[in-house]
Amino acid sequence: MSDGTFTADPQQIYEYVRAHGPAGPVELAPGVDATLVVEHEMALRVLQNPTLFARDSRRWKALNEGRVPLDSPILPMMVYRPNCLFTDGAVHLRLRQAITASFDRLNTTRLRRDVEPIADFLIDQFSERGRADLINEYAKMLPLLLFNKLFGCPADIGDTLTASLSALFDGIDVQRANEELTASLMKLVSVKRRRPGDDMTSWLVQHPAGLTDEELKDELVVLMGAGFEPQRNLIGHALQLLLSEEGSGGSGMQIEEAVDHVLWNNPPLANYATHFPVQDVDLGGVIVEANSPVVISFAGANSDPALREARENRNKGAHLAWGAGPHACPAKDPALVITITAIERLLNALPDLALTVADKDLQWRPGPFQHALATLPVRFSPTPATRMVSARQTAAPLPAAEQPSTPAAGAEPAQQGASTPKRGFWSTLVDLFRV
Repeated sequence: MSDGTFTADPQQIYEYVRAHGPAGPVELAPGVDATLVVEHEMALRVLQNPTLFARDSRRWKALNEGRVPLDSPILPMMVYRPNCLFTDGAVHLRLRQAITASFDRLNTTRLRRDVEPIADFLIDQFSERGRADLINEYAKMLPLLLFNKLFGCPADIGDTLTASLSALFDGIDVQRANEELTASLMKLVSVKRRRPGDDMTSWLVQHPAGLTDEELKDELVVLMGAGFEPQRNLIGHALQLLLSEEGSGGSGMQIEEAVDHVLWNNPPLANYATHFPVQDVDLGGVIVEANSPVVISFAGANSDPALREARENRNKGAHLAWGAGPHACPAKDPALVITITAIERLLNALPDLALTVADKDLQWRPGPFQHALATLPVRFSPTPATRMVSARQTAAPLPAAEQPSTPAAGAEPAQQGASTPKRGFWSTLVDLFRV
C-alpha cells in the first residue's frame, strides 16, 4: 500500500489480500507492517470481540522494539492517546459515555442551523468567480469551521485549531501541527472550565465521568480529528458522484442515495480501526502474532463478494462504513445531517454546478487510510456573494462571553503599527455575526 498502488486502484489491493484469505499482510507505510482484514464476516469477528482484539496501541510490539520509524507520517493516526479510540473495557466505556451523552444533546434542527451559515460563508468566498475546488474550498473547510462552532471555540483558538488540523491531515510539518493542536485544545479546556457554555466541550467538562484535562484534550482530538477527515470525504465523494455522469446523467440520483452509495463503495475511511490481538490468532488461515496491528478494511469488507446481494439492494444495515461493535462510530446521525445539509445548501445556491474534469482524471490523495479526492474542480454561473449579508441581518446577538472585548478604562492604547495575529477563516466568520 505504501508504493502508491492503493491510491491508484484500491480494489487491486483488496483482491491481492483476498488471495491470502479473509485477511493478509500489507505495508501501510515504509517500515509499518500490518494485517488487513477484507472479508466482511472476519471484520465483524474482530470488531465485535474486544476481549481478543484490543485497541490499546501501547501493545504494539514492533513499535516498542524500535522497528517502526518514529518519523512515519501515519504514526499520529496509530499511536496511543488516552481517549475512547485507543482504550478498552471499563476505561473505554467511561470515556465513550461522555461522548455519546454529548452527541445526544445535539439535534437535527441545531445542526442544520449551525451548518447553513457556514456553508453560505464558504460559498460566498468563490461564488463570484464561477469556478471552485469543492474539496479544498468547501468539503474541507466546512467541518473545520463547524467543529469550532460545536465545541465553542473562541476566535483565536478556532483559527489555530483549523490550521493545525488541516496541516496534520495534509502531512505538512506534522510535529509542529500536533504541538499547536495540543496547546490550543488545552487552552480551550481551560476556558470552558472557567466559563462553560452551550457547547460540546462544556458538556464534556460537566459530564459525571469527571474527565481530567488530559482526557478532555484527547477526547477532543478524537472528536475533531476523527470527525474532520471522514466528514470531508463523505461530503466530497457524494458531491463527486452527484456531479458525475453516473449521478447527473439522467438518473436523477437524490442526495441521500448518493451518500448511501458512497458509504457502500468508497467509505470516508477506507481502512482503519487498528486492533492488537492479545495472543497469536488465526484469521482464516493467516496467523497473526500477538500485539501486531490488525487493520479493518471497511471498503474491502463492503466489496466482499459475499455481500453482492446486500450491496445491490443498498441494505444499510450491512455495510461497515460506520464500524461495528463497542467502537462503532457514535456520530453516525450527526454526520448524515451535516453532509446532507451541506450538499443541499451548495446545490441550491449553485444549481448549474458541473465538473471541469472527467471522472477518470480526478486526483486522489495518497495514504493508506482513505481513498480521498485531492480536488474537485467545478464551474458554474457566477452569482453575487450576498448570502452572509442576509444571514447577518437575522442573526441573534452573541452571548456576552463571545462579544468583542473592549479596553478597560485607563488602559494603554495599542501601539501604532503593532503586529497583530493573522486572522483565519474562523475569526472572519465569527466577526460576520457580531451584532
